[in-house]
Amino acid sequence: MSSFTQRLTGAAKLNSRIYEEVEHDSSANGQAMGVVLLSAICAGIGGSSAGGVGGLIGLALAGLLGWLMWAAVIYLVGYKMLASRHTKTDMGQLLRTLGFAQAPGLLLILGALPLLGPLVGLVVRIWLLCAMVVAVRQALDYDSTLRAVVVVVLGFFAYALAFAVVYALLGISI
Repeated sequence: MSSFTQRLTGAAKLNSRIYEEVEHDSSANGQAMGVVLLSAICAGIGGSSAGGVGGLIGLALAGLLGWLMWAAVIYLVGYKMLASRHTKTDMGQLLRTLGFAQAPGLLLILGALPLLGPLVGLVVRIWLLCAMVVAVRQALDYDSTLRAVVVVVLGFFAYALAFAVVYALLGISI
């Protein structure tokens, strides 16, 4: 079994073996949550929009809420609507793999670098999408990466719509 650091770097390297390992390790729930929290905090610091400690706490809570919502959307789209013949999963497996897929997000702290920040942000966000595809492919036991890409793309639109509805209900302008 890999250490937390090995899992973190393996997930960032898009190592499917690491995603399989965390998928089946129910004791890794806390680790996955830790990756989500660290990624959200790094994004806040790197984006210089954290607003102090209170802002970082808000970003961490938003990161956790987003993680839970993303897992629910992927469950509905990938497991209920687009399951393959081999697909089997549960929310714990999705939460763990999708949590570790946030590992590249730790580099968002570099967004604070003058001139390089926007480029780093773009590269890391593309990397995060790739990590999501690997996480979905492994958690849903897909044979096809293309199916995982479709689930992530459809899931993204459903996720964005859900957030827009929540923001509208709360009266928050985007």
